[in-house]
Amino acid sequence: MVRFRIQPDSEIPASNQLFNQIRFAIASRQFPPGHRLPSTRQLAMETGLHRNTVSKVYRQLEDTGLVEAQAGSGIYVRALGHEGGAKLRSPVFDTNPEAYDLVKESLDRLLEGGCSLSQARELFLGEVDWRLRCGARVIVTAPQQDLGVGEIMASEIEQALQIPVQLLPLEELAEALERMASATVVTSRYFIGDAERIAAPTRARVIPVDIYDYAEEIEFVKNLPAGSRMGLVSISPGWLRASEVIVHSFRGDELLVMTSQPNDPYKLAAMVKTVRYVGCDRDSFPKVKAAVAAAREDIIRAPQVICCENYIGSQSMNLLRRELGLT
Repeated sequence: MVRFRIQPDSEIPASNQLFNQIRFAIASRQFPPGHRLPSTRQLAMETGLHRNTVSKVYRQLEDTGLVEAQAGSGIYVRALGHEGGAKLRSPVFDTNPEAYDLVKESLDRLLEGGCSLSQARELFLGEVDWRLRCGARVIVTAPQQDLGVGEIMASEIEQALQIPVQLLPLEELAEALERMASATVVTSRYFIGDAERIAAPTRARVIPVDIYDYAEEIEFVKNLPAGSRMGLVSISPGWLRASEVIVHSFRGDELLVMTSQPNDPYKLAAMVKTVRYVGCDRDSFPKVKAAVAAAREDIIRAPQVICCENYIGSQSMNLLRRELGLT
C-alpha cells in the first residue's frame, strides 16, 4: 500500500512533496491506469495537509494529464497511449472510429497470441503500415530543463532495442514533427500531457513509458542505519528531485541526503568524501567511480556505490518493442 509522508521542516513546499510522491506512484505503476486515488479527505488525514492543498495537487496532476476527475466518483489515473489507444490511431481510420477500435482490438489479440506484424499485415494493412512508418523514426523527448532524463531513456532504448533514437527537447518537438511524415514519440509518463498536445495535430503517435519501480533500491534505503549519509547523482535534475523526495518520504530526517550532477566535479568530489552510500544512474556511474578513486587518499572508507541500472520499466520496454514491430 502506497503511503505518503510530508516533511514539515523541508525546504520543499508541502504541495510539491505530495505532487512528486503521487506522480512517482503513477509513473512507476504503483498507481496503475484506472486506479482510484484517495479522496482529498483521506489524503489530508494521512498527510496532515489541508484538504484545499490536496485539491490543488490533484488539479496540478489533472493539468499535466496524469489523472482525470469523474463526476461523483473520484480522481482516477488516466489510461494513456497504448492503454487507451487514442494516440496510436492511424489517420486512415479518423473517419470511422468504430472500425478503428475493431481493427486495433483484433490486432492486439493477434500480437498477444504470437502473430507478428508481418503475418497480420494482409488483414490490417493500413494499421500495420502506419505503425511501421512511425517506427522508422523514433524520437525520445523531455523538457529542455531536464534533458538528462531524455538522455537516460534514449540510451536505454538504443541498448535494449538496438535501434537509432533521436533525442529532442519538448520545446523543439512541434517544429520537428511538422517536417516528418510520421514518427513515434516516446516520453516518460511524467511529460505525457505536453507531448500529446504537441503531437495531436501531426501524424505522430505518442507512447508513454513507465519508470522502473526501484523496489530493491527503496528497500535498501529503508534498511540503512539512522544517521547515515547518502549521496544521489544523476544527469537528470528531475531524477535527483524525485529521488530526494522519495528518500525523505521513507526515512524523514533519519538520513542526511546530498545531491549532485556528474558534471559538477567539485560538488561530486565533496560528496564522495562525505557520504557512506551513493546512488546513481547508469550514465553517471563512470564519473562517480572516478571521483571515488580520485579521493581514495582523503577518505578512510570508500562509499558504497549503488548503480540504478534502469529508468524504463521492463513491461514498458517490452511494449515498445512490440509496438515498433521488433518482436
